[in-house]
Amino acid sequence: MSTPDDGSDFGFALPAFKPEDALQAVQRAARDLKLTARGAGFELRGKPVLQASVEGDALQVRLARKLAMTPEWDRQTVRNAAEQRKLIDELKKRLARWDQED
Repeated sequence: MSTPDDGSDFGFALPAFKPEDALQAVQRAARDLKLTARGAGFELRGKPVLQASVEGDALQVRLARKLAMTPEWDRQTVRNAAEQRKLIDELKKRLARWDQED
């Protein structure tokens, strides 16, 4: 049982996750990272990197494992703001890794 002093209840609810807004934020982050929009996805030097779409109450994302013309994809479902931030951080890490590999 929680007490008022243990910090477990802050007295407010988290804002509802809006997948359409999350999609726009991910697209904005991709453009900020100098990726090129192509259809429903983004590319780096003509190679697909990221694809995202809204499905129901979540964001469905495919993120390339390696920079390739026909990449293998890691799939993620984003259902909240924390997962959205984690996705953008992972995208940044992969772009940095691919930049070092070239």
